[in-house]
Amino acid sequence: MADTSDFRNGLILRMEGRLYAIVGFQHVKPGKGAAFVRTKLKKIPEGAVIDKTFRAGEKIDQVRVERHTYQYLYRSDDLYYVMDLETYEQFPLAHGLLEDLLPYLKESMEISVLLDGETPIAVELPTFVELEVAETEPGLRGDTAQGGSKPAKLETGATVTVPLFIEQGDVLKIDTRTGRYIERV
Repeated sequence: MADTSDFRNGLILRMEGRLYAIVGFQHVKPGKGAAFVRTKLKKIPEGAVIDKTFRAGEKIDQVRVERHTYQYLYRSDDLYYVMDLETYEQFPLAHGLLEDLLPYLKESMEISVLLDGETPIAVELPTFVELEVAETEPGLRGDTAQGGSKPAKLETGATVTVPLFIEQGDVLKIDTRTGRYIERV
């Protein structure tokens, strides 16, 4: 058990049988009355964010999670198979854990899986991934006065907005948190 003084961003706690990660928090000491802590909690694995207020010193059920690095291998129906890089053991992950990450996930990529004991509760991709442009329209010369942009479809099926000079076959660095183009590699 922990209390509100142990709050930090990324801390995972269990409330009402569900797991939540702290996205943000603020300790408040009003001029009158008892202190409290305002938090923004993200449901794991759904991702919905809720606001919750705790009394100062209130006990919480902190969850100890382990972060392991695995290699993504392949998809079969609604299961995504990963391999432990130390033991070479393979096991499946449910579609729900990876649903938001699929536009940036490609075979042989190393991913981080958060485990509550033996149960996977969340998956994290590297902050930046390098993906090839599968198709995009050619940029028009002379159309760059305003720093124009165009859509480009990547090898994973994701579509990002890129500058006009990007061509099919280029490898791009993409930020997985925002889904934005960073640079051509």
